[in-house]
Amino acid sequence: MGGAKKKSMAQMERTQDQTDKKEEPGSKKGKAKTVVEKRPRGLQSPDISDPKFLAEVQKMGAITPFSIASQFNLRLSVAKDLLEDLEKKRLVRLVGGNARIRIYQPAAA
Repeated sequence: MGGAKKKSMAQMERTQDQTDKKEEPGSKKGKAKTVVEKRPRGLQSPDISDPKFLAEVQKMGAITPFSIASQFNLRLSVAKDLLEDLEKKRLVRLVGGNARIRIYQPAAA
């Protein structure tokens, strides 16, 4: 109850002056914000029989839907379906996880 104490006029002026000084354009020290472009996530999964795709998957130690989605620019749902298909073809095997996340490992060749 109650909240913060109301500032006096002198304190409010002081904080206003400090924020004005921070917003001056000449006082920047060369810091510029980098704009990160958001790329739309793909709905098309890569071809499972593609040798390049299989080689990339075999290089990974632990395979999660997030790692597949981020590496191949896919949505998580597409990555989960892709991993299920790879498991059915015995290219990866389920190591652990639960209902929310599954952890796979490349199958021994």
